[in-house]
Amino acid sequence: MFDLKNVTIRSRSVSSMDNNVYVLTDRDTGAQVLIDAAADFPAIRELLSEAAADAAVPAKVELIVTTHSHWDHVRALAEAVQATGARTAAGREDAPDIEVPTNMLLVDGDTLHIGGPGGFELEAIKLRGHTPGSVALLYRDPNGPAHLFTGDSLFPGGLGNTQQDPERFASLYADVVERVFGQLPDDTIVHPGHGAGTTLGAERPHLPEWKERGW
Repeated sequence: MFDLKNVTIRSRSVSSMDNNVYVLTDRDTGAQVLIDAAADFPAIRELLSEAAADAAVPAKVELIVTTHSHWDHVRALAEAVQATGARTAAGREDAPDIEVPTNMLLVDGDTLHIGGPGGFELEAIKLRGHTPGSVALLYRDPNGPAHLFTGDSLFPGGLGNTQQDPERFASLYADVVERVFGQLPDDTIVHPGHGAGTTLGAERPHLPEWKERGW
């Protein structure tokens, strides 16, 4: 858990694939964002209940964002939408492959406003390669390091799987270098779609190695 001044970030690993589910809760408005409704809705419901205690007012899931369309990241999406009534968002190119209708089609640079004037913002960063429409979500904490939710595009030790396709790898590498490492400082905290987190500073020295090996 990251207990920030304005927002709390809670996560839960679900399924045998160690999918990370994230919930961001605004302390003042109770507005919540769920990132990647993967696999296990009972576990997600429990996570949402725990996160609701972080707000000064009753909490409500306003938006469920899917970082990319792969099946392990959307298996609980229908249940989550039915239970919360939340709107959905995903990258424009990936939305047709998600069975649950997508209300917001995200493109690079979109800003998501959560909780109205007293809430918080997330920025969408398109990272093309793992899937055509993969998106990362950036929360700029005004009181500390930024938090970047990267789906399956960036992990400790390398980029997401591009199936040994040179063009897909080149696309993902270029986007990650230009739109992430080229724009954000080393203390940015990375929250990936599976496994443990990292920081951009820990990964930056390895960029030439990733480029050389091609994965």
